[in-house]
Amino acid sequence: MHCLNGRVLKPEILDTLPAEEARESLADLVRINKSWGGHSTLRKLVDRVIPAAEPFTLLDVGAASGDMGRCLRKWRPEAQVTCLDYIESHLEACAGTRVAGDAFALPFAPRSFDYVFSSLFLHHFTDDQVVELLSGFGRVARKQVLVIDLWRHPVPYYFISRTRWLFGWHPVTVHDGAISVEAAFSPQELVELARRAGLAGPRSRTFVPAFRIALSAGAL
Repeated sequence: MHCLNGRVLKPEILDTLPAEEARESLADLVRINKSWGGHSTLRKLVDRVIPAAEPFTLLDVGAASGDMGRCLRKWRPEAQVTCLDYIESHLEACAGTRVAGDAFALPFAPRSFDYVFSSLFLHHFTDDQVVELLSGFGRVARKQVLVIDLWRHPVPYYFISRTRWLFGWHPVTVHDGAISVEAAFSPQELVELARRAGLAGPRSRTFVPAFRIALSAGAL
């Protein structure tokens, strides 16, 4: 099956849309995170990595509508979350500190945050770009780099298109969903990219039925 082979990157529509047209597809992504494992994967990752009741700062890179940051604040009220996205209009629904900026040139000094995090972001980029991004995350983090991304697997590849009639997904969500899975990772691929970025002791776990990979690695 082609979607089990190596990564294939194709252009996605969402990031090219005007703000008004992007809102419905962004809302779909929040629904997917809420009901199909994005939020639950985040909670498991955070509970495993960050001690309970520990005050911490976290930079959410490629935050889009900021739903992951909202969940984190709900579960960990002591957390200070900063959301960064290249497209300013995507940040309209974010609470707290919002920064429109380039993930390849993070506008923060080294070791500015305890944790640097991204969700469903890295699969948009080539392997070499992922290494560059992770290296940048590692410089800005004091403790760890945390990543949640898609697992390249046939179930998520077909899920959006086969359930459109049931859940009413936006056409952009249907188009971009399969493309995102084709560009996604195997657990070992993501670990290897983190090693190439110089991150310390990267570890990955897969989560079913979310079909997400969660990676944690020490900062530079």
